[in-house]
Amino acid sequence: MTNSALSATSATLSPARIRLALLALALGGFGIGATEFVAMGLLPEIGRDLLPGLAASDPDAANAQAGWLISAYALGVVVGAPTIAAAAAKWPRKRLLLVLLAWFTVGTVASALLPSFGLVLVARFVAALPHGAYFGIASLVAASLMGPGKRARGVALVLSGLTIANVVGVPTITWLGQQAGWRTAYLAVAAIFALALLAVLATVPFQAGDKTATVRNELRAFGRLQVWFAIAIGAIGFGGFFAVYSYVSPMATEVAGLDASVVPWVLVSAGLGMTVGNLVGGRIADRSVRRSMYAMFGLLAASLVALGLSASTAVGIFAGVFLVGLAASALSPTIQVRLMDVAGDSQSIAAALNHSALNIGNSIGAALGGVAIAAGLGYVAPVWIGLGLTAAGSILAVSTFAIDRSRRARGQHVVSTTTSMHAVEVR
Repeated sequence: MTNSALSATSATLSPARIRLALLALALGGFGIGATEFVAMGLLPEIGRDLLPGLAASDPDAANAQAGWLISAYALGVVVGAPTIAAAAAKWPRKRLLLVLLAWFTVGTVASALLPSFGLVLVARFVAALPHGAYFGIASLVAASLMGPGKRARGVALVLSGLTIANVVGVPTITWLGQQAGWRTAYLAVAAIFALALLAVLATVPFQAGDKTATVRNELRAFGRLQVWFAIAIGAIGFGGFFAVYSYVSPMATEVAGLDASVVPWVLVSAGLGMTVGNLVGGRIADRSVRRSMYAMFGLLAASLVALGLSASTAVGIFAGVFLVGLAASALSPTIQVRLMDVAGDSQSIAAALNHSALNIGNSIGAALGGVAIAAGLGYVAPVWIGLGLTAAGSILAVSTFAIDRSRRARGQHVVSTTTSMHAVEVR
């Protein structure tokens, strides 16, 4: 859509209709936050139900294997985000949003009802495919609804659904799962998606897709070295957060000795940290992406060390997960801006690739943390795994900006040499 068409779209709607449409889009983001993170607080319950034999003989191994569900969802995001974003760019946006929300609803219901671990694993992968595309398209729609000069606020409102889910939705649904079973928790998440679908259907106006978009043009981003560096920074560096967050429930109960009823409050602490981190990261990344990335990787490493040394205490685990969530979430907008800076004209897929990168980190962190637990290293081991991933992400960050400096220096050298040669010719 052209800018004039977008302005016309917002101008023809009442302020109340625009607010309702934005809330409907945010509700979809709330559902995504719930479906992505609720498993992390219910690993023991999932392991006992789907892996009863293993849970009876080796509860740690059952929790580690249940963590594969987190990895499966993350891999689904990785596959689906760029694929759907590139292939469906021409679709009318409201129609695509409805299809994606219906997909989420069916996939989440299947996750709740399928009888075996293997089938639930497949369902989590399939349910994750529309994740990145939803955020990308919903952000474009929100930007158009807000109108000129207010687009960033519209995008932030859509993403606020994900943030609020980590503060309110995930702890509440975790508590529900502990009381009524993890399957009931997933049915509650499916109900949120169904409600979001109806809300989008009722409030979001029709918007045409991008008729000029082609898969080839979007995929050109993959030919840029710095795009791959940005993806790797998100995938590896952000994995440090997920190595911890994936196993926060057994860490709270087995290491800190807290009752299972306290786990939702630990998740609230992490969610509050993520909320603050989003706000902080967006502000400092606007000033300097490089300094923001360096500072947040440093804070994430320090937070992981503090958590690893104090996880046996209630204060340590509450404060530790808050700081880890803050630092990691502050990295998210920074990595997003970096991707958009280096992706050239492939801006749509750049937004989707951010979700792919972070969910590769989700998969890597959850998988490596599970390996450490299954090896008998204990529930603090994922914290040190996370520190190693954070260190690797920091090295990649330093490398990508070193390449920028090198290219600028070579460019200046070429200009300087050309100028000197021209001066000789003149003489």
